Amino acid sequence: MVGIRKVEYGKKQVLSTSDAIAYAVKLCEPKVTAVYPITPQTWIAEKITELINNGEMDSELILVESEHSACSAVLGAAATGVRTFSATSSQGLALMNEVLHVMSGMRLPTVFAIASRALSSPINIWADHSDLMNSRDTSWIQLFCESAQEAHDTIIQAYKISEKVLLPVFVVVDGYTLSHVYEPVIIETRSKVKSFIGEYKPTHAYLDPKKPMTQGPISYPSDYMDFKLEQQIAMNNALNVIKDVNRKFKIKFGRNYGNGLIDENVKSKRVIIAMGSACTTLRELERVYKKTNYEFSLIKIKSFRPFPKKELLRALSDATEIAVIDRAMSYGNAGPLFIEVSSALGEAGLKKKINNFIVGLGGREARLKDFEFIIKNIGKKSYWVNVNEGKNISFRMV
Repeated sequence: MVGIRKVEYGKKQVLSTSDAIAYAVKLCEPKVTAVYPITPQTWIAEKITELINNGEMDSELILVESEHSACSAVLGAAATGVRTFSATSSQGLALMNEVLHVMSGMRLPTVFAIASRALSSPINIWADHSDLMNSRDTSWIQLFCESAQEAHDTIIQAYKISEKVLLPVFVVVDGYTLSHVYEPVIIETRSKVKSFIGEYKPTHAYLDPKKPMTQGPISYPSDYMDFKLEQQIAMNNALNVIKDVNRKFKIKFGRNYGNGLIDENVKSKRVIIAMGSACTTLRELERVYKKTNYEFSLIKIKSFRPFPKKELLRALSDATEIAVIDRAMSYGNAGPLFIEVSSALGEAGLKKKINNFIVGLGGREARLKDFEFIIKNIGKKSYWVNVNEGKNISFRMV
């Protein structure tokens, strides 16, 4: 990683996405940061450690012995009523899983950056979305990013969202494919960020000896379901909060990402739906194929949790053929994003030609000809793309 360098706040400069995330975290001023290194997230942890050690970032740094411990340390700190941060990938996120449920159940706001990476076995350190899909039912908001600037901006938005709905947030970048890419980024100024997110004022009297409060107690069958319903209501409320924060961010900083939930401008009856860095390639191909027999429109899903059913259905109202690209697999069924889209269409009683493409598992390169194959087969069979020495293998969904 490039060593110590001075950034110019409020100006565009070339930085890695990991650095862009770290500087956004610095600007949000978490009082406690707990991290454990794991590829490809380590760059984020290294930069934050550097900023703290250099006196540029005022945060208590806790270097722990595992990701489970990192998540537990953040939980304890958040329960005292301060802003917190952590970051992880893959097996690290899986190791956190027990505590992820506890944090969301205790309604503790925090922000974690995830450099997405495949899960073992076999061991693989490259990007796909299997780690996030493994954590999709932990009651954490999941926001997927496409660029270094979007990652920087989404960290800032995430603190405001999290503290409004009292649920923790994952800000996701594709490992290596985005986390290690250098791009032009505007690192915002401390004053603008502080005026945007405001001072953190805990809703609850967290772990205050003067006002004792039990956190995470045992809940009997008569009460447990009520707590879970509150989490579901909070997640549903997050849909409007995410949109509102995205709108206000544009007013303040001049940038926005669709409506905060999805980014789309559907003008074709043929549609491709995707998340993450693949959207950059698809956006360019959308331009290339415009006014041809294979013209299509891209819908980028930014918020996977909560899932934006209403916005998606509105965008798909005139579509006749749909392809969903997944970088994860729900084994025994189909890709997780495909399952969500199909469910939304089914609930609305909309019959569309829709198929699923499983792409880039374990960081396998999705080549131009793979995307061209997808474009030409929208709404037809479902495929695992670029497997078995480059062949595309069709599969039947259960």
